Amino acid sequence: MKNHNLLSLSFFVVLICLLFTSCQHVLPVSCDDLNFEITGSATPATQGNADGSITVTATGGDGFSFNLNGGPSNSTGSFSNIPAGLYTIIGQNSAGCSDTIQVVVGSSNPCQGINITLNTTVTNATTGQSNGSVTATASPAGTYTYSIDGLNYQAVGTFTNLAAGNYTITAKNTNGCTGSKQIVIGTTDPCTGVTINVTTTLSNPTTGQSNGSITANATPAGSYTYSLNGGAYQASNVFSGLAQGNYTISAKSSAGCIGSTTVALGSTNPCTGVTITVSASQTNPTTGQNNGSITANATPAGTYTYSKDGVNFQASGTFSNLGAGTYTITAKNNNGCIGTRQITLTATNPCTGININITPTVSNVVPCSTPANNGSITVSATGSTGFTYNNNGGTYQAGNVFSSLAAGTYTIGVKDVNGCTSTQSVTISTAAMGPNFTNVRTIIRSKCTGCHLNGGNDGGYNFDNDCSIVSKWSQIKGACVQPYTLRQMPPSAPLTTTQQSQITQWVNAGHRYSD
Repeated sequence: MKNHNLLSLSFFVVLICLLFTSCQHVLPVSCDDLNFEITGSATPATQGNADGSITVTATGGDGFSFNLNGGPSNSTGSFSNIPAGLYTIIGQNSAGCSDTIQVVVGSSNPCQGINITLNTTVTNATTGQSNGSVTATASPAGTYTYSIDGLNYQAVGTFTNLAAGNYTITAKNTNGCTGSKQIVIGTTDPCTGVTINVTTTLSNPTTGQSNGSITANATPAGSYTYSLNGGAYQASNVFSGLAQGNYTISAKSSAGCIGSTTVALGSTNPCTGVTITVSASQTNPTTGQNNGSITANATPAGTYTYSKDGVNFQASGTFSNLGAGTYTITAKNNNGCIGTRQITLTATNPCTGININITPTVSNVVPCSTPANNGSITVSATGSTGFTYNNNGGTYQAGNVFSSLAAGTYTIGVKDVNGCTSTQSVTISTAAMGPNFTNVRTIIRSKCTGCHLNGGNDGGYNFDNDCSIVSKWSQIKGACVQPYTLRQMPPSAPLTTTQQSQITQWVNAGHRYSD
Protein backbone atom coordinates (compact mmCIF):
# COMPACT_ATOMS: atom_id res chain seq x y z
CA MET A 1 0.00 0.00 0.00
CA LYS A 2 2.81 2.30 0.77
CA ASN A 3 4.54 1.65 -2.61
CA HIS A 4 1.34 2.27 -4.45
CA ASN A 5 0.98 5.61 -2.81
CA LEU A 6 4.55 6.41 -3.65
CA LEU A 7 3.96 5.62 -7.31
CA SER A 8 0.89 7.76 -7.37
CA LEU A 9 2.80 10.67 -5.88
CA SER A 10 5.61 10.25 -8.45
CA PHE A 11 3.12 10.28 -11.30
CA PHE A 12 1.61 13.49 -9.98
CA VAL A 13 4.96 15.18 -9.73
CA VAL A 14 5.83 14.18 -13.28
CA LEU A 15 2.48 15.57 -14.43
CA ILE A 16 3.20 18.87 -12.69
CA CYS A 17 6.62 19.01 -14.34
CA LEU A 18 5.07 18.59 -17.70
CA LEU A 19 2.69 21.42 -17.06
CA PHE A 20 5.22 23.93 -15.61
CA THR A 21 8.68 24.85 -16.93
CA SER A 22 9.91 25.30 -13.36
CA CYS A 23 9.76 21.63 -12.81
CA GLN A 24 13.57 21.51 -12.83
CA HIS A 25 13.49 23.00 -9.41
CA VAL A 26 11.28 20.22 -8.48
CA LEU A 27 13.12 17.50 -10.41
CA PRO A 28 16.71 18.60 -11.47
CA VAL A 29 18.07 17.54 -14.88
CA SER A 30 21.86 17.04 -15.30
CA CYS A 31 23.99 18.69 -18.08
CA ASP A 32 25.03 15.21 -19.11
CA ASP A 33 21.38 14.44 -19.73
CA LEU A 34 21.02 17.65 -21.84
CA ASN A 35 24.27 16.94 -23.73
CA PHE A 36 24.91 20.79 -24.20
CA GLU A 37 27.49 21.53 -26.94
CA ILE A 38 28.56 24.55 -29.09
CA THR A 39 30.16 24.60 -32.53
CA GLY A 40 31.63 27.54 -34.51
CA SER A 41 32.57 28.55 -38.03
CA ALA A 42 34.71 31.54 -39.24
CA THR A 43 34.85 33.84 -42.24
CA PRO A 44 38.46 34.96 -42.88
CA ALA A 45 39.46 38.62 -42.58
CA THR A 46 40.92 40.46 -45.55
CA GLN A 47 44.65 40.76 -45.12
CA GLY A 48 45.43 43.72 -42.89
CA ASN A 49 41.74 44.50 -42.20
CA ALA A 50 39.29 43.76 -39.33
CA ASP A 51 36.50 42.41 -41.46
CA GLY A 52 36.40 38.70 -40.38
CA SER A 53 33.47 37.07 -38.52
CA ILE A 54 32.56 34.02 -36.32
CA THR A 55 29.18 32.26 -36.13
CA VAL A 56 28.43 29.98 -33.11
CA THR A 57 25.54 27.49 -32.75
CA ALA A 58 24.47 25.43 -29.67
CA THR A 59 22.54 22.22 -28.97
CA GLY A 60 21.18 20.80 -25.76
CA GLY A 61 18.78 22.95 -23.86
CA ASP A 62 17.64 26.52 -24.51
CA GLY A 63 18.28 30.14 -23.51
CA PHE A 64 21.74 30.17 -25.05
CA SER A 65 24.31 32.97 -24.62
CA PHE A 66 27.81 33.34 -26.03
CA ASN A 67 30.89 35.52 -25.42
CA LEU A 68 34.09 36.08 -27.35
CA ASN A 69 37.39 36.14 -25.47
CA GLY A 70 35.54 36.98 -22.22
CA GLY A 71 33.81 39.96 -23.78
CA PRO A 72 30.12 40.91 -23.57
CA SER A 73 27.64 38.05 -24.14
CA ASN A 74 25.04 37.90 -26.87
CA SER A 75 22.26 35.45 -27.70
CA THR A 76 22.87 35.34 -31.48
CA GLY A 77 26.27 33.72 -31.58
CA SER A 78 27.43 36.15 -34.31
CA PHE A 79 30.66 38.14 -33.96
CA SER A 80 31.84 40.48 -36.78
CA ASN A 81 34.50 43.10 -37.63
CA ILE A 82 37.32 41.08 -36.15
CA PRO A 83 40.84 40.63 -37.52
CA ALA A 84 42.57 37.33 -38.20
CA GLY A 85 43.55 35.33 -35.06
CA LEU A 86 42.67 32.60 -32.50
CA TYR A 87 39.51 33.26 -30.49
CA THR A 88 37.93 31.47 -27.46
CA ILE A 89 34.13 31.13 -27.47
CA ILE A 90 32.20 30.24 -24.29
CA GLY A 91 28.56 29.18 -24.63
CA GLN A 92 25.99 28.66 -21.88
CA ASN A 93 22.33 27.52 -21.73
CA SER A 94 19.56 28.46 -19.31
CA ALA A 95 20.39 25.43 -17.16
CA GLY A 96 23.84 26.79 -16.55
CA CYS A 97 25.54 24.23 -18.71
CA SER A 98 28.58 25.62 -20.56
CA ASP A 99 30.92 24.62 -23.34
CA THR A 100 34.15 26.20 -24.67
CA ILE A 101 35.62 26.07 -28.13
CA GLN A 102 38.47 27.77 -30.00
CA VAL A 103 37.97 29.20 -33.49
CA VAL A 104 40.65 30.41 -35.87
CA VAL A 105 39.83 33.45 -38.09
CA GLY A 106 42.08 33.20 -41.08
CA SER A 107 43.41 35.94 -43.41
CA SER A 108 42.54 36.33 -47.11
CA ASN A 109 44.36 38.45 -49.78
CA PRO A 110 41.86 40.06 -52.25
CA CYS A 111 44.73 40.92 -54.54
CA GLN A 112 45.96 37.36 -54.83
CA GLY A 113 45.98 36.46 -58.45
CA ILE A 114 45.12 40.05 -59.47
CA ASN A 115 47.51 41.57 -61.99
CA ILE A 116 46.88 45.28 -62.71
CA THR A 117 48.64 46.62 -65.77
CA LEU A 118 48.89 50.22 -67.01
CA ASN A 119 48.91 51.62 -70.51
CA THR A 120 50.42 55.13 -70.75
CA THR A 121 50.64 57.86 -73.33
CA VAL A 122 53.54 60.31 -72.85
CA THR A 123 53.92 63.87 -74.19
CA ASN A 124 57.50 65.05 -73.85
CA ALA A 125 58.25 68.50 -72.35
CA THR A 126 59.63 71.35 -74.41
CA THR A 127 63.28 71.95 -73.60
CA GLY A 128 63.55 74.03 -70.43
CA GLN A 129 59.80 73.99 -69.76
CA SER A 130 57.37 71.96 -67.61
CA ASN A 131 54.72 71.26 -70.20
CA GLY A 132 55.03 67.46 -70.48
CA SER A 133 52.17 65.10 -69.60
CA VAL A 134 51.24 61.43 -69.16
CA THR A 135 47.84 59.73 -69.44
CA ALA A 136 47.43 56.29 -67.82
CA THR A 137 44.65 53.67 -68.06
CA ALA A 138 44.52 50.48 -65.99
CA SER A 139 43.24 46.97 -66.79
CA PRO A 140 41.38 44.71 -66.17
CA ALA A 141 38.24 46.84 -66.35
CA GLY A 142 37.18 48.37 -63.05
CA THR A 143 37.24 51.50 -60.97
CA TYR A 144 40.70 52.91 -60.36
CA THR A 145 42.43 55.93 -58.83
CA TYR A 146 45.86 57.06 -59.99
CA SER A 147 48.96 58.52 -58.35
CA ILE A 148 52.24 59.93 -59.60
CA ASP A 149 53.91 59.99 -56.16
CA GLY A 150 52.47 56.85 -54.53
CA LEU A 151 50.70 58.96 -51.90
CA ASN A 152 48.12 61.23 -53.44
CA TYR A 153 45.54 59.53 -55.66
CA GLN A 154 43.09 61.11 -58.11
CA ALA A 155 40.16 59.87 -60.14
CA VAL A 156 41.69 60.57 -63.55
CA GLY A 157 44.87 59.11 -64.97
CA THR A 158 46.16 62.29 -66.60
CA PHE A 159 49.08 64.25 -65.09
CA THR A 160 50.19 67.55 -66.69
CA ASN A 161 52.76 70.36 -66.27
CA LEU A 162 55.58 67.83 -65.96
CA ALA A 163 59.25 68.53 -66.58
CA ALA A 164 61.53 66.02 -68.24
CA GLY A 165 62.39 63.10 -65.93
CA ASN A 166 61.45 59.63 -64.58
CA TYR A 167 58.02 59.08 -63.01
CA THR A 168 56.19 56.07 -61.46
CA ILE A 169 52.47 55.93 -62.20
CA THR A 170 50.38 53.79 -59.81
CA ALA A 171 46.80 52.57 -60.32
CA LYS A 172 44.71 51.29 -57.35
CA ASN A 173 41.34 49.45 -57.52
CA THR A 174 38.54 49.51 -54.99
CA ASN A 175 40.10 46.55 -53.07
CA GLY A 176 43.39 48.42 -52.71
CA CYS A 177 45.18 46.28 -55.24
CA THR A 178 47.81 48.28 -57.10
CA GLY A 179 49.82 48.18 -60.26
CA SER A 180 52.65 50.52 -61.27
CA LYS A 181 54.59 51.53 -64.33
CA GLN A 182 57.67 53.66 -64.74
CA ILE A 183 57.65 56.20 -67.54
CA VAL A 184 60.20 58.68 -68.89
CA ILE A 185 59.27 62.18 -70.05
CA GLY A 186 61.88 63.39 -72.47
CA THR A 187 62.47 66.79 -74.06
CA THR A 188 61.65 68.11 -77.48
CA ASP A 189 62.89 71.25 -79.27
CA PRO A 190 59.98 72.66 -81.28
CA CYS A 191 62.34 75.00 -83.04
CA THR A 192 64.42 72.27 -84.68
CA GLY A 193 64.36 72.93 -88.40
CA VAL A 194 62.31 76.15 -87.94
CA THR A 195 63.65 79.41 -89.37
CA ILE A 196 61.83 82.64 -88.51
CA ASN A 197 62.47 85.55 -90.86
CA VAL A 198 61.82 89.13 -89.68
CA THR A 199 61.16 91.93 -92.15
CA THR A 200 60.70 95.61 -91.21
CA THR A 201 59.24 98.87 -92.45
CA LEU A 202 61.08 101.98 -91.24
CA SER A 203 60.00 105.55 -90.62
CA ASN A 204 63.09 107.68 -90.00
CA PRO A 205 62.91 110.30 -87.20
CA THR A 206 63.08 114.02 -87.74
CA THR A 207 66.55 115.39 -87.11
CA GLY A 208 67.05 115.85 -83.36
CA GLN A 209 63.74 114.24 -82.48
CA SER A 210 62.49 110.81 -81.34
CA ASN A 211 59.59 110.36 -83.71
CA GLY A 212 60.84 107.45 -85.79
CA SER A 213 59.18 104.01 -85.89
CA ILE A 214 59.76 100.39 -86.92
CA THR A 215 57.02 97.98 -88.04
CA ALA A 216 58.05 94.29 -88.01
CA ASN A 217 56.55 91.20 -89.63
CA ALA A 218 57.60 87.55 -89.20
CA THR A 219 57.29 84.47 -91.43
CA PRO A 220 56.21 81.70 -91.76
CA ALA A 221 52.61 82.61 -90.90
CA GLY A 222 51.71 82.17 -87.26
CA SER A 223 51.23 83.96 -83.96
CA TYR A 224 54.18 86.09 -82.89
CA THR A 225 55.25 88.53 -80.18
CA TYR A 226 57.97 91.13 -80.76
CA SER A 227 60.88 92.59 -78.82
CA LEU A 228 63.05 95.68 -79.29
CA ASN A 229 66.73 95.42 -78.32
CA GLY A 230 66.13 92.38 -76.09
CA GLY A 231 63.35 94.02 -74.10
CA ALA A 232 60.04 92.52 -73.08
CA TYR A 233 58.03 90.87 -75.83
CA GLN A 234 54.77 92.54 -76.82
CA ALA A 235 51.79 91.66 -78.98
CA SER A 236 52.16 94.75 -81.17
CA ASN A 237 54.66 94.66 -84.01
CA VAL A 238 55.08 98.47 -84.03
CA PHE A 239 57.77 100.33 -82.07
CA SER A 240 57.46 104.12 -82.10
CA GLY A 241 59.04 107.17 -80.45
CA LEU A 242 62.48 106.14 -81.72
CA ALA A 243 65.50 108.34 -82.31
CA GLN A 244 68.19 107.87 -84.96
CA GLY A 245 70.26 104.69 -84.34
CA ASN A 246 70.62 100.89 -84.70
CA TYR A 247 67.91 98.55 -83.37
CA THR A 248 67.50 94.74 -83.07
CA ILE A 249 63.99 93.44 -83.63
CA SER A 250 63.15 89.88 -82.44
CA ALA A 251 60.03 87.85 -83.25
CA LYS A 252 59.01 84.87 -81.08
CA SER A 253 56.49 82.22 -82.17
CA SER A 254 53.94 80.60 -79.88
CA ALA A 255 56.35 77.64 -79.62
CA GLY A 256 59.11 79.96 -78.36
CA CYS A 257 61.15 79.93 -81.57
CA ILE A 258 62.95 83.24 -82.21
CA GLY A 259 64.17 85.11 -85.24
CA SER A 260 65.90 88.52 -85.26
CA THR A 261 67.08 91.28 -87.56
CA THR A 262 69.05 94.50 -87.07
CA VAL A 263 67.95 97.76 -88.68
CA ALA A 264 69.23 101.35 -88.72
CA LEU A 265 67.07 104.47 -88.44
CA GLY A 266 68.46 107.55 -90.14
CA SER A 267 67.22 111.13 -89.76
CA THR A 268 65.27 113.41 -92.09
CA ASN A 269 64.69 117.17 -92.16
CA PRO A 270 61.02 117.74 -93.03
CA CYS A 271 61.62 121.46 -93.30
CA THR A 272 63.93 121.27 -96.29
CA GLY A 273 62.39 123.44 -99.02
CA VAL A 274 59.54 124.61 -96.74
CA THR A 275 59.01 128.37 -96.30
CA ILE A 276 56.48 129.51 -93.72
CA THR A 277 55.23 133.07 -94.11
CA VAL A 278 53.63 134.87 -91.14
CA SER A 279 51.17 137.73 -91.67
CA ALA A 280 49.66 139.71 -88.83
CA SER A 281 47.17 142.42 -87.91
CA GLN A 282 47.66 144.60 -84.84
CA THR A 283 45.80 146.83 -82.42
CA ASN A 284 48.09 149.43 -80.80
CA PRO A 285 47.82 149.86 -77.01
CA THR A 286 46.64 152.97 -75.26
CA THR A 287 49.44 155.05 -73.75
CA GLY A 288 50.44 153.55 -70.39
CA GLN A 289 48.21 150.50 -70.81
CA ASN A 290 48.58 146.88 -71.92
CA ASN A 291 45.54 146.63 -74.15
CA GLY A 292 47.21 146.08 -77.51
CA SER A 293 46.92 142.84 -79.51
CA ILE A 294 48.43 140.93 -82.45
CA THR A 295 46.65 138.32 -84.60
CA ALA A 296 48.96 136.16 -86.74
CA ASN A 297 48.29 133.75 -89.61
CA ALA A 298 50.73 131.40 -91.36
CA THR A 299 50.94 130.04 -94.89
CA PRO A 300 50.99 127.67 -96.70
CA ALA A 301 47.79 126.07 -95.37
CA GLY A 302 48.31 123.61 -92.55
CA THR A 303 48.15 123.17 -88.80
CA TYR A 304 50.22 125.69 -86.85
CA THR A 305 50.98 126.75 -83.30
CA TYR A 306 52.13 130.28 -82.45
CA SER A 307 54.49 131.91 -79.98
CA LYS A 308 55.50 135.45 -79.11
CA ASP A 309 58.59 134.41 -77.15
CA GLY A 310 59.86 131.47 -79.24
CA VAL A 311 59.37 129.10 -76.30
CA ASN A 312 55.74 128.81 -75.38
CA PHE A 313 53.46 127.89 -78.28
CA GLN A 314 49.65 128.02 -78.43
CA ALA A 315 47.01 126.91 -80.91
CA SER A 316 45.64 130.44 -81.42
CA GLY A 317 47.50 133.10 -83.37
CA THR A 318 46.02 135.89 -81.25
CA PHE A 319 48.05 137.54 -78.47
CA SER A 320 46.32 140.15 -76.32
CA ASN A 321 47.05 142.37 -73.28
CA LEU A 322 50.18 143.72 -74.94
CA GLY A 323 51.96 146.99 -74.22
CA ALA A 324 53.92 149.12 -76.66
CA GLY A 325 57.02 147.37 -78.03
CA THR A 326 58.44 145.07 -80.73
CA TYR A 327 57.35 141.43 -80.77
CA THR A 328 58.65 138.45 -82.79
CA ILE A 329 55.77 136.14 -83.69
CA THR A 330 56.76 132.55 -84.56
CA ALA A 331 54.54 130.03 -86.39
CA LYS A 332 55.40 126.31 -86.21
CA ASN A 333 53.79 123.51 -88.26
CA ASN A 334 53.29 119.93 -87.11
CA ASN A 335 56.69 118.96 -88.55
CA GLY A 336 58.44 121.59 -86.42
CA CYS A 337 59.16 123.93 -89.35
CA ILE A 338 58.97 127.60 -88.34
CA GLY A 339 58.50 131.09 -89.78
CA THR A 340 58.74 134.43 -87.97
CA ARG A 341 57.69 138.06 -88.27
CA GLN A 342 58.45 141.15 -86.17
CA ILE A 343 55.53 143.39 -85.18
CA THR A 344 55.92 146.78 -83.48
CA LEU A 345 53.07 148.10 -81.32
CA THR A 346 53.01 151.88 -80.85
CA ALA A 347 51.22 153.54 -77.95
CA THR A 348 48.29 155.80 -78.91
CA ASN A 349 46.47 158.52 -76.94
CA PRO A 350 42.72 157.95 -77.25
CA CYS A 351 42.06 161.38 -75.79
CA THR A 352 43.69 163.30 -78.58
CA GLY A 353 41.02 165.59 -80.06
CA ILE A 354 38.54 164.69 -77.31
CA ASN A 355 37.01 167.76 -75.58
CA ILE A 356 34.58 166.86 -72.80
CA ASN A 357 32.22 169.73 -71.92
CA ILE A 358 30.65 169.77 -68.45
CA THR A 359 27.34 171.48 -67.71
CA PRO A 360 26.40 171.49 -64.01
CA THR A 361 22.95 172.25 -62.63
CA VAL A 362 23.19 173.55 -59.04
CA SER A 363 20.56 173.40 -56.33
CA ASN A 364 21.69 175.86 -53.61
CA VAL A 365 21.43 175.12 -49.89
CA VAL A 366 18.09 176.32 -48.47
CA PRO A 367 18.51 177.49 -44.84
CA CYS A 368 16.17 176.33 -42.10
CA SER A 369 15.47 173.00 -43.93
CA THR A 370 16.05 169.37 -43.03
CA PRO A 371 18.62 168.13 -43.73
CA ALA A 372 20.74 171.21 -43.28
CA ASN A 373 23.10 170.15 -46.15
CA ASN A 374 20.48 170.02 -48.87
CA GLY A 375 22.42 171.40 -51.81
CA SER A 376 23.00 169.25 -54.93
CA ILE A 377 24.82 169.26 -58.29
CA THR A 378 23.48 167.49 -61.37
CA VAL A 379 26.13 166.99 -64.06
CA SER A 380 25.68 166.59 -67.80
CA ALA A 381 28.55 166.09 -70.24
CA THR A 382 29.07 166.16 -74.01
CA GLY A 383 31.96 165.55 -76.38
CA SER A 384 32.33 161.75 -75.90
CA THR A 385 30.45 158.69 -74.61
CA GLY A 386 30.33 156.26 -71.67
CA PHE A 387 30.66 158.93 -68.97
CA THR A 388 31.25 158.35 -65.25
CA TYR A 389 31.41 161.14 -62.66
CA ASN A 390 33.19 162.02 -59.42
CA ASN A 391 33.21 164.80 -56.84
CA ASN A 392 36.35 166.34 -55.38
CA GLY A 393 38.56 163.53 -56.82
CA GLY A 394 36.52 160.71 -55.34
CA THR A 395 35.59 157.40 -56.97
CA TYR A 396 33.95 157.67 -60.37
CA GLN A 397 30.30 156.61 -60.40
CA ALA A 398 27.66 155.99 -63.03
CA GLY A 399 25.20 158.43 -61.42
CA ASN A 400 25.50 162.11 -62.38
CA VAL A 401 23.83 163.55 -59.26
CA PHE A 402 25.70 164.58 -56.11
CA SER A 403 23.36 165.49 -53.25
CA SER A 404 23.38 166.30 -49.51
CA LEU A 405 25.98 168.99 -50.12
CA ALA A 406 26.72 172.00 -47.96
CA ALA A 407 27.33 175.45 -49.41
CA GLY A 408 30.82 175.62 -50.87
CA THR A 409 32.96 175.05 -53.95
CA TYR A 410 33.30 171.56 -55.47
CA THR A 411 35.42 170.08 -58.28
CA ILE A 412 33.32 167.86 -60.54
CA GLY A 413 35.17 165.30 -62.74
CA VAL A 414 33.89 163.46 -65.82
CA LYS A 415 35.60 160.42 -67.49
CA ASP A 416 34.61 158.84 -70.80
CA VAL A 417 34.84 155.21 -71.98
CA ASN A 418 38.47 155.67 -73.08
CA GLY A 419 39.57 157.19 -69.78
CA CYS A 420 39.67 160.75 -71.04
CA THR A 421 38.79 163.22 -68.28
CA SER A 422 37.64 166.77 -67.70
CA THR A 423 36.95 168.77 -64.51
CA GLN A 424 35.03 171.91 -63.58
CA SER A 425 34.69 173.95 -60.39
CA VAL A 426 31.11 174.33 -59.20
CA THR A 427 29.89 176.54 -56.32
CA ILE A 428 26.84 175.84 -54.17
CA SER A 429 25.57 179.03 -52.56
CA THR A 430 23.05 179.72 -49.80
CA ALA A 431 19.64 180.35 -51.32
CA ALA A 432 18.22 183.87 -50.91
CA MET A 433 15.22 184.30 -48.60
CA GLY A 434 11.89 184.34 -50.34
CA PRO A 435 9.83 187.57 -50.73
CA ASN A 436 7.08 186.38 -48.38
CA PHE A 437 9.58 185.41 -45.71
CA THR A 438 11.34 188.74 -46.23
CA ASN A 439 8.07 190.61 -45.47
CA VAL A 440 7.38 188.52 -42.36
CA ARG A 441 10.95 188.90 -41.14
CA THR A 442 10.62 192.69 -41.53
CA ILE A 443 7.38 192.66 -39.52
CA ILE A 444 8.97 190.54 -36.77
CA ARG A 445 12.03 192.77 -36.64
CA SER A 446 9.90 195.87 -36.29
CA LYS A 447 7.37 194.47 -33.79
CA CYS A 448 9.40 192.22 -31.47
CA THR A 449 12.47 194.27 -30.65
CA GLY A 450 11.64 194.49 -26.95
CA CYS A 451 11.24 190.87 -25.85
CA HIS A 452 12.10 188.44 -28.66
CA LEU A 453 15.09 190.09 -30.31
CA ASN A 454 18.51 191.38 -29.33
CA GLY A 455 18.99 188.49 -26.92
CA GLY A 456 15.45 188.55 -25.60
CA ASN A 457 13.78 185.19 -24.96
CA ASP A 458 10.33 185.85 -23.65
CA GLY A 459 8.28 182.69 -23.32
CA GLY A 460 10.76 180.68 -25.39
CA TYR A 461 10.60 183.01 -28.41
CA ASN A 462 13.85 184.32 -29.79
CA PHE A 463 13.68 185.77 -33.28
CA ASP A 464 17.34 186.78 -33.49
CA ASN A 465 17.73 183.57 -35.62
CA ASP A 466 15.83 183.47 -38.92
CA CYS A 467 15.22 179.74 -38.47
CA SER A 468 13.45 180.45 -35.18
CA ILE A 469 10.99 182.61 -37.17
CA VAL A 470 10.43 179.69 -39.56
CA SER A 471 9.92 177.17 -36.74
CA LYS A 472 7.42 179.46 -34.92
CA TRP A 473 5.26 180.04 -38.00
CA SER A 474 2.17 178.66 -36.26
CA GLN A 475 2.45 181.10 -33.34
CA ILE A 476 3.13 183.97 -35.72
CA LYS A 477 0.06 182.96 -37.69
CA GLY A 478 -1.97 182.99 -34.45
CA ALA A 479 -0.91 186.54 -33.72
CA CYS A 480 -2.11 187.49 -37.16
CA VAL A 481 -5.53 185.81 -36.87
CA GLN A 482 -6.53 187.21 -33.47
CA PRO A 483 -5.01 189.74 -34.24
CA TYR A 484 -2.66 190.05 -31.38
CA THR A 485 -0.14 192.73 -30.83
CA LEU A 486 3.34 191.25 -31.14
CA ARG A 487 4.88 191.98 -27.80
CA GLN A 488 7.55 194.53 -27.46
CA MET A 489 8.69 197.02 -24.87
CA PRO A 490 6.91 199.36 -24.95
CA PRO A 491 3.91 197.53 -26.47
CA SER A 492 3.50 198.10 -30.19
CA ALA A 493 0.41 198.92 -32.14
CA PRO A 494 -1.67 196.01 -33.55
CA LEU A 495 -0.71 194.55 -36.91
CA THR A 496 -1.98 196.40 -39.88
CA THR A 497 -4.20 194.76 -42.47
CA THR A 498 -1.25 194.71 -44.86
CA GLN A 499 0.98 193.07 -42.25
CA GLN A 500 -1.65 190.46 -41.49
CA SER A 501 -2.04 189.75 -45.20
CA GLN A 502 1.72 189.38 -45.65
CA ILE A 503 1.94 186.85 -42.77
CA THR A 504 -1.01 184.88 -44.19
CA GLN A 505 0.57 184.78 -47.66
CA TRP A 506 3.82 183.38 -46.20
CA VAL A 507 2.03 180.72 -44.15
CA ASN A 508 -0.10 179.64 -47.08
CA ALA A 509 2.95 179.54 -49.37
CA GLY A 510 4.56 176.91 -47.11
CA HIS A 511 6.04 179.08 -44.32
CA ARG A 512 9.61 178.30 -45.46
CA TYR A 513 12.74 180.39 -45.62
CA SER A 514 12.62 180.32 -49.41
CA ASP A 515 8.91 181.28 -49.76
